[in-house]
Amino acid sequence: MYRFEYHRAKDIGDAVARRQAAEDGLYLAGGMTMVPTLRQRLASPSDLIDLAGIAALKGLEEADGSLRIGAMETHADVAASALVRDRIPALSGLAGGIGDPQVRNRGTLGGSVANADPAADYPAAVLGLGATIHTDRRTIAADDFFCGLFETALEDDELITAISFPVPKRAAYRKFKNPVSRYAIVGVFVADFGDYVRLAVTGAAASIFRLPEMEAALAGEFTAAAIKQITVEAAEMNRDLHAGTGYRAHLVGVMARRAVEAANG
Repeated sequence: MYRFEYHRAKDIGDAVARRQAAEDGLYLAGGMTMVPTLRQRLASPSDLIDLAGIAALKGLEEADGSLRIGAMETHADVAASALVRDRIPALSGLAGGIGDPQVRNRGTLGGSVANADPAADYPAAVLGLGATIHTDRRTIAADDFFCGLFETALEDDELITAISFPVPKRAAYRKFKNPVSRYAIVGVFVADFGDYVRLAVTGAAASIFRLPEMEAALAGEFTAAAIKQITVEAAEMNRDLHAGTGYRAHLVGVMARRAVEAANG
């Protein structure tokens, strides 16, 4: 690691002030991406502002038809929550399938969403459910949040405080995972809200994206058969040692149909 100054923030205001005062500071949530990046000397921040001690970034409650989850709630917290299991079981299941127990007990909702890894699970739920991202200064709609590869609408010193997930009529998440990292080679989150459907894809391209053609078909008939003939353009997909563009394009359709079947099941 390169040398840096470590700060344990007392509250949200303290965290933001320390970030603004730093030459090149970064927020530290669960550290699941940050710590390996620092160890490999791929980043050299001047300061790290630890958010672990901020009580206002924790908490989980239902209000106005949505579940509001604090940014520092861990994946394990979300997976184990009786409220999440009851109101949005697809979100609970998604959280329980992230990484391994060590990752789930350290990684956080806000850290994952802010990092915007194109193969992460939470961004698919955020976009698939049409969530609202709350920060220290504003709210951001899911459709306006993810901008590209590891890129979001957040300002450099902006801090995610919570995320509100609307409760759907039914929803499901299915992914074809890397057997080692458990990241999504392709993952699909589908949510039926009665008069409209949202469907988000992770792992397949450089950023999380929706498939309006599938959403329209499912709004008319929420069955796997309704989207069986819909394909995605292979040229837009990622290519790596795990899967080529054509394979990923095929998996999008497969995972979408499995997600719909699971939501109906």
